[in-house]
This record gives sequence, structure tokens and C-alpha cells, in this order.
Amino acid sequence: MDMSPQQVVPSEFDEIETGVPELPAPPTPTPAARDAAEPARRMGMEAVHGIPVKVQAVLGGAKMPISELLQTHAGSVIELDRRVGEPVDVLVNDRLVARGELVLIDGSLGVTLTEIVKQER
Repeated sequence: MDMSPQQVVPSEFDEIETGVPELPAPPTPTPAARDAAEPARRMGMEAVHGIPVKVQAVLGGAKMPISELLQTHAGSVIELDRRVGEPVDVLVNDRLVARGELVLIDGSLGVTLTEIVKQER
């Protein structure tokens, strides 16, 4: 093999045509067009407004043997896995959707939402 120095000359090439035309960017909808589409979007959501869902506010949980559970009676205390002041989980159809704090309104318990939980799919 010849290992003597060689002169290197840079090559130049013409641009290659791909034959694929560049597409224009889609038009940005005007505020009027967005407003016109809003009723249709709302109408789609209105179709589900009457569907009942199960909403639960979970204060905490406990695990115990059935034998211990059978020994409970009125006045028994079951220790939960949460502390006072910790957020309450809010479930919709058994899926965690939010966390919040307990509130008392006119003698009824409620939950003030403090965080919406985004589930990854």
C-alpha cells in the first residue's frame, strides 16, 4: 500500500432534488373561527353531563386480619394509615383524580380540592 502523502481536493456537488414539495404551514384559526367551534365542542361534552359517576373521599385505609375485624364493636377505633392534616384522596370511579382537605359546612363534611392529579396513560 502506498503511504506517501497525497493532495486532497474537496469535492462540490449540486443540490439533489427530492421531488417532495414543501407543504405550507396550516393556517392559524382566527378568534372568530375558534369561537364558532366552541359550541360544537361544548355540545360534545354535554352528551356526558348526565352520566352518573361514583365519587369517594378516602380518609385512609387499614389492613387487619379478619379475626381482628370480627372483634370490633361500637366504640372500637381502627387506626388508619394517614395522619391528621394529610390530604384526602378523591377518587372518581375508583381512579385517583384529586387530593384535598376536609371541611365542615353547616354540619356536613366536604372536601376542598387542593391538587388535581394528572394520570399518565
